[in-house]
Amino acid sequence: MQYSLQELAGYLNATLEGKGADITGLATLEHADEAQLTFFHSTKPRYLQQLKSCRAGAVLVSTEHKDMVHTAKLIVDDPYIAYAQASRLFSGADAESGSVSERAVIASTATLADNISIGPNVVVGENCKIASDVSIGANTVIGDDCVIGKGSVIQANVTLYNDIVLGEGCRIHSGAVLGADGFGFAHNNGQWLKIYQLGGVRIGNRVEIGAGTTVDRGALDHTYIGDGVIIDNQVQIAHNVVVGDNTAIAGCTAVAGSTHIGEACTVAGACGITGHLEIAAGTHITAMSLVSKNIETAGAYSSGTVAEPHSKWKRNVVRFRQLDEMSRKLKKLETEFKQYKAKVDPNDGC
Repeated sequence: MQYSLQELAGYLNATLEGKGADITGLATLEHADEAQLTFFHSTKPRYLQQLKSCRAGAVLVSTEHKDMVHTAKLIVDDPYIAYAQASRLFSGADAESGSVSERAVIASTATLADNISIGPNVVVGENCKIASDVSIGANTVIGDDCVIGKGSVIQANVTLYNDIVLGEGCRIHSGAVLGADGFGFAHNNGQWLKIYQLGGVRIGNRVEIGAGTTVDRGALDHTYIGDGVIIDNQVQIAHNVVVGDNTAIAGCTAVAGSTHIGEACTVAGACGITGHLEIAAGTHITAMSLVSKNIETAGAYSSGTVAEPHSKWKRNVVRFRQLDEMSRKLKKLETEFKQYKAKVDPNDGC
């Protein structure tokens, strides 16, 4: 992959100042060489120092900071957004294949559009519909009655159970499982009776789902993931969860069944969200928080404690265990104080 600075300027809608060699890749300010493109968007001291010694072939930079760059520059409104756009060029994401491996097993009732890439050992079930420009990696299994939208990419070793609808322009990473049974059981005479999960999973357009993430199928209705949602690695989305458009969920978070998360929310890593909750659009939940009741007003929410020296943490744990007793003692003291004040000064009104 090799692009001239003029080609990059056109692709990124940037203004080019200076001359340089063709660009063959992206790199950081610190490590870029003469054939690589980098970006500058922060004036923190360490980035300023890296910019001074930068050897990149060109730098993505804003108008505000362009005079600080001593090499070729591509001037854009937002260097970080431009970097994100440029990253696609060098990722190979647009590489065309259009080949179907002879080792793939495709049901006779499946419908495949043009320019589809299917790797070896892929299984495509009955009545599936796969749109054009889809890529499916090796060893992936697509169950019966699935629909995969145009331009979606499914990496190797992904499993789609039956009745999964995937929108356009989605990307599903290795090890993800879409449509496994939700955790539905009824307690019956000391034993667990399985509730068979009869819904499916409906995933919108431009959704990215990380490696090892699971999205369970609904019990009766579907589980829904909205347009533009991004879900990190090793996230658990339980049955009948609804995730609103453009919400982001970071790694190792678990969302219990039938919870509705609004649009444009962010859920940081290792959070736990219990079932049957409503999370308002625009809510931001910080890392390792436990959400156990509805959030009705958008804003930032946190729970848990931050890291501190172990000896101090142990003392604070002891105090935490005493909070209930301390609260009762405080209330008792307040009552006794009011009674005392009333005796000393009956007209005080305390």
